Amino acid sequence: MKKKQYGTENDLNLKLMIALSRSMQYLRKGEMENISAAGLTISQFSVLEMLYHKGDLRICEIIEKTLSTGGNMTVVVANLVKEGLVLRRKDPEDGRASLLSLSEKGREKISELFPLHVETLDQLYSSLEMDEKRSLLGLLKKLTGRA
Repeated sequence: MKKKQYGTENDLNLKLMIALSRSMQYLRKGEMENISAAGLTISQFSVLEMLYHKGDLRICEIIEKTLSTGGNMTVVVANLVKEGLVLRRKDPEDGRASLLSLSEKGREKISELFPLHVETLDQLYSSLEMDEKRSLLGLLKKLTGRA
């Protein structure tokens, strides 16, 4: 059977989409090993990591930075609060909003997990040289219009 072709540029676009999808699957699978072992989802890890590095945040700020939906993030945060990893309190600047912060338990968990995450990323990207990583980062930012 003859392979369908859609023109040189379209065929290349299709190959790029497949390569990027496979790359993300590979990276996500490697990233998830430590996160899953810690009893977290990727969304929960993202919230803990963001609070760890950026300090107290409103839910809307977390949604914006993680590109999540409001409904999904509400459930994620509720579960983190229920597990005692995150504290929720009224925002003193806006009584309608909640401010999230790490509990002591949450700070301990992410401070133990994050160094493992960094090691995992080092392993996952070990096939690339530093200049290749910089080039790839620049190309991905260009692709998403953030260059």
